[in-house]
Amino acid sequence: MEKILNRFLNYISFETTSDENSKTCPSTKGQVEFGNFLVEELKSLGIDSIIDENGYVYGNIVGNTKTKNTVGFIAHMDTSPDMSGKNVRTNIIKNYTGCDIKLNDEFTTTVSDFPFLKDLKGETIITTDGNTLLGADDKAGIAIIISAIEELLKDKDAKYGDIKIAFTPDEEIGRGADKFDVKKFGADFAFTVDGGPIGELEYETFNAASCKIEIQGKNVHPGSAKDVMINSQLIAMEFNSMLPVNERPEYTEGYEGFSLLTNMEGSVEFTKMNYIIRDHSREKFEKRKNLFEDIAKFLNKKYDDKIKVDIKDQYYNMKEKIEEHMEIIDLAKAAFDSAGVVPKIGPVRGGTDGSKLSFMGLPTPNIFTGGYNYHGRYELVSLDQMKKSKEVVKNIVKLLAQ
Repeated sequence: MEKILNRFLNYISFETTSDENSKTCPSTKGQVEFGNFLVEELKSLGIDSIIDENGYVYGNIVGNTKTKNTVGFIAHMDTSPDMSGKNVRTNIIKNYTGCDIKLNDEFTTTVSDFPFLKDLKGETIITTDGNTLLGADDKAGIAIIISAIEELLKDKDAKYGDIKIAFTPDEEIGRGADKFDVKKFGADFAFTVDGGPIGELEYETFNAASCKIEIQGKNVHPGSAKDVMINSQLIAMEFNSMLPVNERPEYTEGYEGFSLLTNMEGSVEFTKMNYIIRDHSREKFEKRKNLFEDIAKFLNKKYDDKIKVDIKDQYYNMKEKIEEHMEIIDLAKAAFDSAGVVPKIGPVRGGTDGSKLSFMGLPTPNIFTGGYNYHGRYELVSLDQMKKSKEVVKNIVKLLAQ
């Protein structure tokens, strides 16, 4: 079995689902366990590495030649809480024919739902058995980085400068860069290896915020409820109905922003709603947040201050910072070209650790891993594309050493 594949399969055996309700860092113990494993693996390759008190793994490779700049590579250890990442069972399909993939008796990854499958014909792809997510987001990125560094270190002819690597916790719940020590990391710029299909080179992300809404109702016996009962669930439904229907994620693409009701629970007495708010434009992003506040003000007048809204910014569009350092993108383009990969530059309809890191003084665009359908049972990754990403990482290092 190829080393990068074996490495990836080992990584996804760790349950590292993050938990947005946890107050600890990392949010779950599995991430600490995985981080400790990675530290030992890096040490076995001769790489100086540590895991800090917050669960961040840092690795340092001393170069064999001097370079003008020090590059870093970053991936995240956690997987999305949208679906279980426990006891992941895989299906490895060699020389994939481009047809539907039966995951189990209930679920099938179909070409009609996912037309991109036709483009993967002839490649080796890895899926789940349909009961969990896969974890390619972002354990494929970790496997790519470590495999690339291992090959560089073993290549007696390879020239490379100092290299920094880091694996972060809790990226999936928006905290991946919160306690990242940019100074200790010591890179001039970095790349997250956390993208999707082959060719992705991204330096534009959403501006992002979370919104928590609490609605206090008034519950009395329904037999005597006239002019007294206030059903918090119905206020919640009214609130949601005042948001633009056509600006939900299922109706948007490209540069179109959205708001998404991620979960809701309640009763007549009390209801909670959680939203995420996204837009590439900072101006439109602020307007979206203001709309939530305006709806709350309107309904509070109607229902006598029953609604509380708490909006918190999560990250901003990294384009604002990366555009000041386009030489980094030129370097990546050259590395793609050397690997025979055509760069596909476009906006990320999401965010990466690089979104925050770029605003923390570490410009950090994003490159592909070869993964698709993240956060759910239909997630899959192409081994061929992982290997191409590995080549890109190696090429970035080699180009810096020229």
